[in-house]
Amino acid sequence: MKVVFMGTPDFSVGALEAILAAGHQVAAVVTQPDKPKGRGKAVQVTPVKACAQAHDIPVFQPVKVKEKEAVEVLRSYDADIFVVAAFGQILSEEILSMPVYGCVNIHASLLPKYRGAGPIQWAIINGEKKTGVTIMQMDRGIDTGDMLLKKEVEIGPKETGDSLHDKLAVAGAELIVEALDKIGQGKLTPVKQLEEEASHAKMLRKSMGKISWEQEADKLDCLIRGLISWPGAYTGFRGKTLKIWEEEAVKESEAAAENRDLQRNIADAEPGTVVCVEKEAFYVKTGKGVLKILEVQPEGKKRMQVKEFLLGYPIKIGEKLV
Repeated sequence: MKVVFMGTPDFSVGALEAILAAGHQVAAVVTQPDKPKGRGKAVQVTPVKACAQAHDIPVFQPVKVKEKEAVEVLRSYDADIFVVAAFGQILSEEILSMPVYGCVNIHASLLPKYRGAGPIQWAIINGEKKTGVTIMQMDRGIDTGDMLLKKEVEIGPKETGDSLHDKLAVAGAELIVEALDKIGQGKLTPVKQLEEEASHAKMLRKSMGKISWEQEADKLDCLIRGLISWPGAYTGFRGKTLKIWEEEAVKESEAAAENRDLQRNIADAEPGTVVCVEKEAFYVKTGKGVLKILEVQPEGKKRMQVKEFLLGYPIKIGEKLV
């Protein structure tokens, strides 16, 4: 099948590699324009562009893919199908109807749940036990098109946004190859999404990472794991920001059973208060339960294990994070 592949970040690369390995002809790769990154503002190519260049595939980087000139470039490829994976721009109806088999999208959730920009992170933040990938026939809406194939992926108890991203990228790469084969053979039956089951995964914002210690420990655990590594979960510590990289939610009864002094400290403390300090961890009271902090990153410093952190920032019981 003759394919135009549209994608930008790391999530998309595996799918492009899998399509090529399966023997499909990729006529072109469409990706976002290169942008300056880092302190030096050096221009960096997108991960998908780098992959395309490694395979000598033509690359098209329109600022606005819906403009007339860009549409005509897409038309010139005369593709059978457009495969979209985290491209980053909305396609017009003219583009959607251009290929023989239309445009299909690799979406990182089990639609209709978690439509939108942040399905991977929100699945963890909301405490889901499973998620997955959906191959969808694109239409005018945002992730509203008919579903073609689905694959479930389990969410582990220590799953982070980063680790789930990688698992879903692999699942998406496998599923799109299956979908292309079945589309070409006419063996797929589109299934409409049920609007009453739909939910929206809104775009992540940095402010979401601010920890409110009044929340339950289990919910904070999901938030911290979901927002790794951007925007990251953080708290105020001695007038500066302290990012939390790794922690464990602990029930107050379990924590108190291991340490009698901790039971008294928990009872007397407000949420956000340090109630116990050990050699390799410190414990913070939440609205319900305790967070055992294991890895942090002080403002302007590298990430580090708490054992190392405590050498430079000795914490006392009763100190408060805000």
